[in-house]
Amino acid sequence: MAHAYATIDTATGTAEDVCQTLRDTDGVVEAHVITGDFDVIVELAGDDTQDILATITESVRPLEGVGATRTYVCLD
Repeated sequence: MAHAYATIDTATGTAEDVCQTLRDTDGVVEAHVITGDFDVIVELAGDDTQDILATITESVRPLEGVGATRTYVCLD
């Protein structure tokens, strides 16, 4: 099982909607609106890192309001 965290920059006023959509997305364990350099953080899980990549590229990045993302794969 692979785990990762991703931070997401969203368009002004869209963080709550993006976060709510992500909570219902396969491969997303948790999603939270945060403060700081990014607007949303998500915890991801999959059978392997390719599952995580697929979730980011197919389910996260295409969402309206999503800008830059950064993904951090857990090593332990």
